[in-house]
Amino acid sequence: MPHKRMTRAESRERTRRRLLDAAASSIAEKGFAATSVEDIAAQAGYTRGAFYSNFSSKSDLFVELLRLDHQNMQENLQKLRDAAPSSENLQVQLTLLYAQCYRDDNNYIIWAEARLHAMRDAEFRQHVNALCLQKRDMIAYFIEQLCKRLNIQLPGPFADHALAVIALIDGILYFNMMMPNDLSNASAEAILSNVLTKMFCNAPVLTET
Repeated sequence: MPHKRMTRAESRERTRRRLLDAAASSIAEKGFAATSVEDIAAQAGYTRGAFYSNFSSKSDLFVELLRLDHQNMQENLQKLRDAAPSSENLQVQLTLLYAQCYRDDNNYIIWAEARLHAMRDAEFRQHVNALCLQKRDMIAYFIEQLCKRLNIQLPGPFADHALAVIALIDGILYFNMMMPNDLSNASAEAILSNVLTKMFCNAPVLTET
């Protein structure tokens, strides 16, 4: 069977995908500042020219990398949100929420690098802040839907609870990565699941009017 030639658009998309994958690997290993355009291009098997044919700068590529990862997380959260939870599987749902925020350790490191770079680059910070607010709103809606299905009411805005959940997930994952012997993956998941489950289980049940 003859090999089908890629269209120009398909070839361009493959090039962009390889550059993004190479950037993700290099940033996770060396950090954003230490990763050069040459590093990314060489690891992807292309030249500087190919890089600049697809991205205007290293920051431009980083924004796109974060946007695509954010989109992936959004799709996974949508699936999780659409699965109607009961009190019996609430703990499972909350553990899955933790798993969806960061796919793996490299993924967490990339977002940590993004936050650090955002502190030093105002233009880049605007992009990161927009994604973080979208993440907050997605998790807030997830929490709101859980409360409706469980017929409970949490005090204060759902957005505030979402920020607390994000901070808890980030903090626990940081210690899990830095001190794996003291806080294993299983222990990290158990802590998060227990804390979040208590947040919902201790909430007052709505009374029918």
